[in-house]
Amino acid sequence: MSDLLLEIGVEELPYQFIVPALTLLQEATERLLKDQRLMFGAIRTMGTPRRLTLIVEGLPSRQAAAVEETMGPPTTAAFDQAGQPTKAALGFAAAHGVAINDLEVRRTAKGEYLFAVKRQEGRHTSAVLTEWLPTVIGGLTFSKTMRWNDTGVRFARPIRWLVAIYGSTVLPFKVAGVTASNRTLGHRVVGGGRWIRLKHAASYPLLLEQRGVIVEPERRRDLIQQQIDAICRECGLVLHEDQVLLEQAVYSTELPTALIGSFNETYLDMPEEVLMTSMKEHQGFFSLRYKETGRLAPYFIAVANTRIENMSFVRAGNERVLEARLADAKFFFEDDRKIRLSERVPKLAGVLFHQQLGTMAQKQERVKRLAGFIAGRLRSANEDLQGICERAAALAKADLVTGIVGEFPELQGIMGGVYALHDGESTEVAMAIREQYLPKGMEGECPCTKAGCILALADRLDSLAAFFHIGLVPTGSEDPFGLRRQATAIVRIIVETNLDVDLAPVIAQARHLVCEDGIAGLPHTDVHGVRVVMEFILERLRHYCRVVCGFRDDVIEAVVKAGGDQPLNLLDLMRKMNALQVVTAKPEFNALLIGFKRVHRLVTKERWTREAVDATRFHHDAESRLYQTLMKTRELVTGSVQAGEYEQTLEALIALKPAIDGFFTEVLVNVEDQAVRQNRLSLLKDIDELFLSVADFAQIVVQGS
Repeated sequence: MSDLLLEIGVEELPYQFIVPALTLLQEATERLLKDQRLMFGAIRTMGTPRRLTLIVEGLPSRQAAAVEETMGPPTTAAFDQAGQPTKAALGFAAAHGVAINDLEVRRTAKGEYLFAVKRQEGRHTSAVLTEWLPTVIGGLTFSKTMRWNDTGVRFARPIRWLVAIYGSTVLPFKVAGVTASNRTLGHRVVGGGRWIRLKHAASYPLLLEQRGVIVEPERRRDLIQQQIDAICRECGLVLHEDQVLLEQAVYSTELPTALIGSFNETYLDMPEEVLMTSMKEHQGFFSLRYKETGRLAPYFIAVANTRIENMSFVRAGNERVLEARLADAKFFFEDDRKIRLSERVPKLAGVLFHQQLGTMAQKQERVKRLAGFIAGRLRSANEDLQGICERAAALAKADLVTGIVGEFPELQGIMGGVYALHDGESTEVAMAIREQYLPKGMEGECPCTKAGCILALADRLDSLAAFFHIGLVPTGSEDPFGLRRQATAIVRIIVETNLDVDLAPVIAQARHLVCEDGIAGLPHTDVHGVRVVMEFILERLRHYCRVVCGFRDDVIEAVVKAGGDQPLNLLDLMRKMNALQVVTAKPEFNALLIGFKRVHRLVTKERWTREAVDATRFHHDAESRLYQTLMKTRELVTGSVQAGEYEQTLEALIALKPAIDGFFTEVLVNVEDQAVRQNRLSLLKDIDELFLSVADFAQIVVQGS
């Protein structure tokens, strides 16, 4: 057994490319080894900006041998009366590359048949890897690629060297004009620029570390965290935790060294978000806070990709760059406040939302009207809330034409809220503007205020209605406008902030506003247009319930499918799913479900004339007991459903079980008397419809079956 070392040496990769590339590299290598009948032990990947590395432990020296057996014609058809092979036998042998004399006769359950047996000896592992590793490297994909020489190979950055060693044997394949060898380079500065000659995979991490490269990402992560913690302890400051920044530092460095820098305190007059965004987005710096007050401190932590004797030069360079960024931000911030947000709104007419959907001014006006519509439909709505929502929506996009958002697009919404307060708008209006882009997806905080929730909801529903109207609907592999993320945000806003709203009329209103704007769309009806948006949101609800809430798939489908054309209240659907998931765990539920499915099959299979139940036609006490129990249960179910008390609803349905069991024990449904038969089917149909008014129990799987 020997280990494989593969290293792809490149010009500096963007840090976002490294982890996905390593994942693809490992998956492709695992597929290759399995396809080539090569057993293997652990597979490890490591990466830095200049190298993508893979180590496979415990590879055997040869492939496993393969035996391929193919059954051919029966012997009765393969040989003539003289025992000579027929055309069938000769053709079979030729098709499989086997000599006629090497065909085997075997007895099977169908009789004697010819078999072609081909035995393939395993090739040397080094030969297999030399042949197939270029394919693995060539199969790596990136969001952006480039060509840099006449080979025509595309990669994220130019490939400068390749290392491929199996045991101590170099695998000299070629990719992009570079021939693999046993030589690699260390750190660009600390490593001295000299080639490192490798003997095997085991010595790889140590030799690289001696030349200034900590190749294992987890070791770099731990080192960065330790250095940051030490700086914070020494200075009495607290780090503003940011896992995205930490990930960036890990994959942007080979020899990470954390250091503290400072900036002029006068910049603290700007909003914290401006300072933190300037540090994070442009420089990759960590923000620091005072331990006692929690306020932002005029310090930052940078993670340099070098380690020299006098790090003060590096610190000073980082401070100069940040000073320039903060000076620009301060200029934009002070200049922006000279013009009120309301005065910027007309400029939105010159900002394109989408070439088929008009300008941002048109979108903002639609969102304003839709936000007012949503606020007016909430049970807890009042005139103040509606006014706040409409005012916030009327200013929501104005910060897009400010200098600070032009410089830092990540601050849209946030700066709108800051400038709204500066202009004298109410705190409620400013907070709604600030929260309009929350949440960002499956993670992150939701809006905290009711007006913020409504504005965020209106903005996303307008986008869904508009893009679906012109036919720009996400496919399985493409979603260029992030509509799935928008729909997920809609689900989270409603569910996690308990926003009790029926989405069906809201979606219809959103679609109406888009059409009223004169936007030409697909030639489908309003009902269909609303329905496809509803189905899209329901699909994201399914995903949310499965991933976040842990609901069973059959429970989710039972509730969603029972909704049909009913109001689309996501909060209500969630309550129903939760109650159904709880009740399905009760031992008596399975027995009830079996009885229901028997009822459902009968009324689905048999011809039912849709007549009302006639109690005078009952012949058995079991019919009367079931009918009386059904009447009481229907009253209980109706009341509990209207109150949204679905636990009581399901308990009431469970109470039907003895009467249903008794009915099937004592009564035969399909009797010759058609009047009696139809009456019994009508009784069962009433039971079926009562169950289906709560959920489609036909979707529920009997547990343990």
